[in-house]
Amino acid sequence: MNPVRTIRLGVIADTHSLFDPAIVRHFSGVDHIIHAGDIGNRSVIEQLEMIAPVTAVSGNVDGYEESGFPTEAIIKLNSFCIAIRHVVFEAGKLTKDGRAFLDRTRPDICIFGHTHQPKNEWLGDTLLFNPGSAGPKRFTLPRMVGRITMRIRLLAKHITLED
Repeated sequence: MNPVRTIRLGVIADTHSLFDPAIVRHFSGVDHIIHAGDIGNRSVIEQLEMIAPVTAVSGNVDGYEESGFPTEAIIKLNSFCIAIRHVVFEAGKLTKDGRAFLDRTRPDICIFGHTHQPKNEWLGDTLLFNPGSAGPKRFTLPRMVGRITMRIRLLAKHITLED
């Protein structure tokens, strides 16, 4: 029998071309990084790749397909299905396309961005996780990233970045 190893994810979104040096410290020891769109400059991904392998999707700021990154991705880690898409919620509500995405992919974890609002909640058997925005400060929302630890259960948390 193969024992299940612990996998640590760094989760980031809405960088809008800003790579905060604190990310290196906060993502130290992660096995994989997920960027949920609105990357901005490709150098953000290059810097993240120096920390761990990266799965990234494009967002509206990236021009979606024009960026060279897919608009959505599905990865499997530790038998957890992780679905990644930039827009799942808007104005605090699950969008029609977001609902269709969840119904089609049936993930254990759905990682998204766009709203800049951190979210860590369950919808049925799916963990909905928005790390918040790691880019330039906008609105009154804190700048944040997230970490998810996967073994047999999931542990997700937000980390505030200094302004």
